[in-house]
Amino acid sequence: MPMQARDIEDLIRETFPHAQITITDLRGDGNHYAAEVVDASFKGLNRVQQQRAVYAALKGKMDGSAGELHALALTTKAPE
Repeated sequence: MPMQARDIEDLIRETFPHAQITITDLRGDGNHYAAEVVDASFKGLNRVQQQRAVYAALKGKMDGSAGELHALALTTKAPE
């Protein structure tokens, strides 16, 4: 079953409660999303470390073919 954008945001927000989070459904099918996560905790982390932290916040929803979330184009950064 496809995930809703709000569900993705809620999962990310559990780990990053003060983040600015934007979720976009790229195809309107509930399976292909883009997410931008801007959070102060990313300061000093490289992009890979930032993105690993966000993927961990998704709690396995993208794991393998049985994952509820098929594709997520992820952009992360610390606020300027």
